[in-house]
Amino acid sequence: MFAEKNIGTYLRKALERIKGFLPSHSGREFLIFLFFVFVSFCFWLLQVLNDDYETEFSMPLRLKNVPSDVVLTSDLPDELKVGVKDRGTVLVNYMLGQTFYPVTLDFKDYENMGDHVRIPVLSLMKKISGQMSQSTRLLTIRPDTLEFIYTKGKAKKVPVKLQGKIELDRQYYVSDIMYEPDSVMVYAPQEILDTITAAYTEAISMENATDTIRKRVNLSKVKGAKFVPSYDDVSVSVDIYAEKTVEVPVRGVNFPPDKMLRTFPSKVQVTFQIGLSHFKSVTADDFFIGVTYESLLNNKSEKCPVSLKSIPRYANRVRLNPQEVDYIIEQQLPSND
Repeated sequence: MFAEKNIGTYLRKALERIKGFLPSHSGREFLIFLFFVFVSFCFWLLQVLNDDYETEFSMPLRLKNVPSDVVLTSDLPDELKVGVKDRGTVLVNYMLGQTFYPVTLDFKDYENMGDHVRIPVLSLMKKISGQMSQSTRLLTIRPDTLEFIYTKGKAKKVPVKLQGKIELDRQYYVSDIMYEPDSVMVYAPQEILDTITAAYTEAISMENATDTIRKRVNLSKVKGAKFVPSYDDVSVSVDIYAEKTVEVPVRGVNFPPDKMLRTFPSKVQVTFQIGLSHFKSVTADDFFIGVTYESLLNNKSEKCPVSLKSIPRYANRVRLNPQEVDYIIEQQLPSND
């Protein structure tokens, strides 16, 4: 690697050689040669630019005079793509020297066309061609139709729902999904608003998740509708399964005051899977096993089936042992009172 003083020395020597070369006869001939090369290039460029070419430009697009009580639920594009044909000199002027003014639409001109406005671009030809040379031919305009949808104050609140694919490692499960916010406002014309029951997120994909996932997700767009906000912060809680067993008493339901149910055994083992984070909080009191008086009146067996009438939110794959119990219906003696 050269030191800085060595670099400076080489530069000074190079400049001295150039200064000595230019005043010489060879130097003057070289400069004359470069001059004619430049002139030849300019003549060639003018000849080339005199031919016709096709190209495409972008023109800004704006919508003005939108009332304060109007919410645009389907925006216009920011620009128009205009395909033109003309001499190269004119096209170069467009590219280097001319700035196109926005093609402006006035909302007042279209507010009597309903809440779904469609504008053929051909109706804007005068505004587009007015910014171009008379020799320029318009070939294409994209998009060929402009449209926007709006509403005046029509809105409702809808819940947010996650859509996508979540793959977990073995023994893991999704214990909870939380949204912030849990609901959003949707603005749309009434006929579109009536069809929207929820704001769905864009499809997400999660693989081999073993811990809580927090992610900001955009809401899926619905044509003619606008969600506020247009995104949601989603938290997917992931937990690991554990197995737990509790003993839950069998209780009679809808029995007359003078009758009582006795079962053998009096308690049933309830085995279930639960996340470790809720393992201690879920107890036997969170389950309810009930047998109705009406079902026993129609029962012709000596045993009655038992089933869970209440299960805590976080319990999964619940099993009962036994699933049938012996029983008797006791007549209660009247009290001495």
